[in-house]
Amino acid sequence: MRITAVNPPFITGYSRGQRSPAVTKSGTLYYPIWLAYATGALEKAGHEVDLMDAPADGLDIGQTLERINLFDPGLVILETSTPSIESDVQFADSIAAEGRFVVLVGTHPSALPEDTLNMGSRFGAVVVGEYENPLTELARAIESDMDPAGVKGLYLRQPNGETLFTGDAERLSDLDSLPYVSSIYSRHLDISRYNNPNALYPQVMIMGGRGCPHSCTFCVFPQTLQGRAFRRRSIGNITGEMLWVQNNMPEVRAVFFEDDTISVNRKRLQELARSFIENGVSVSWTSNMRADVDLETLILCRKAGLRTVCVGFESGSDRMLTNMRKGITVEMSLKFARNAQEAGILVHGCFMVGTRGEDRESMSETLELALRINPDTAQFYPMMVYPGTEAYTQALESNNLMAENWRDWLTEEGLHSCVIRTEELSSEELVDFCDYARRKFYLRPLYIIRKLWSSLLDKDERRRTFRAFSTFRKYLFRNSRQR
Repeated sequence: MRITAVNPPFITGYSRGQRSPAVTKSGTLYYPIWLAYATGALEKAGHEVDLMDAPADGLDIGQTLERINLFDPGLVILETSTPSIESDVQFADSIAAEGRFVVLVGTHPSALPEDTLNMGSRFGAVVVGEYENPLTELARAIESDMDPAGVKGLYLRQPNGETLFTGDAERLSDLDSLPYVSSIYSRHLDISRYNNPNALYPQVMIMGGRGCPHSCTFCVFPQTLQGRAFRRRSIGNITGEMLWVQNNMPEVRAVFFEDDTISVNRKRLQELARSFIENGVSVSWTSNMRADVDLETLILCRKAGLRTVCVGFESGSDRMLTNMRKGITVEMSLKFARNAQEAGILVHGCFMVGTRGEDRESMSETLELALRINPDTAQFYPMMVYPGTEAYTQALESNNLMAENWRDWLTEEGLHSCVIRTEELSSEELVDFCDYARRKFYLRPLYIIRKLWSSLLDKDERRRTFRAFSTFRKYLFRNSRQR
């Protein structure tokens, strides 16, 4: 059967696949990674799939509909996000008006399945959670003229207007069974359009595991799509994909591991690094990592090609870290930063304000921590809360959620918009602090000299810095609330 998997049109450059979807100040554009994995699973099951990424390709609604109609699929899968959900539903209904079965996937329908289904009138269903298994079963049911009600993991629109929940689907247990997602990108997407400034360009984005056992209140994927239970690909399977990228995509300079954290199991991370070394993996890699990895492991990872880690330090206040259930302390963050520097690994630090109980003192402690850690790059942002997360529920119940509709999560141009306040701070004060902290961090004379020097010595660093700065500079001196 022919199937279209589409990241639908919304705003050009809209990075729908990341944890906090938006048009980014740094020029980051995520691959539609979840949709690509689903494409691989469907192709493996024998279906012909057209994977489309409208925001990356600059396709408008008319162009996207034209391509769908030309392909003439029997099933259309539509990626969604909270800020774009109203647009996504309208687009889904327009496709379904042509008589096609349309199903919505992603974090938002996973968190609010009935609400999402009721926002539209024509599209057929939404999937709750990871969607490789439900979509494969749904495609088989449609192709065989079977009732989709027998497919687990769906909220189905019934002919009488009611909603039917088909029951929970099992999450994928054998991650090695999925085709290499890099091979999906290679055949379906223009990789030159995707970028994360924390890795060399061009790059591909893969997952080495799914699920996160930690309990951070704000993190959306473990609370909506993946669950907390950690599932892993085998060491050989990950190494195999790295070597596949080297041999089949020679233009790729880096692999970005989009796991919530690659360091859940320290021993496994060490084994992975050793496997890269022993098997001749030469492409550089970047990963998300918690601030609790020891020096020995970091040194081994650096030898294996690890260039940069993206670390959620989040706050310089132990009180705030406890409130968000981060599971780390300020002292752990400082120790990790020292270890990473000694290992020769670049650090991108993430710092967040707006946690329950946040005040001016705790925000000042966060900026102080960022300056003490002195990472290679840093981002400061108000906490983004999404349906399905504990942080969203807390904001809603405490009357600290300021949004009136889902589009309020973004500014008019598509940048992140602060939708929360705290007991002591308005949303405007949270945004103003992040603007101030960003300027304070990046406009230090010693920081500027350090970046210039590293750019002179390393051509890769020069290209990476210039590419990020060319996009980021227009926001550095501008208040985020300016439209």
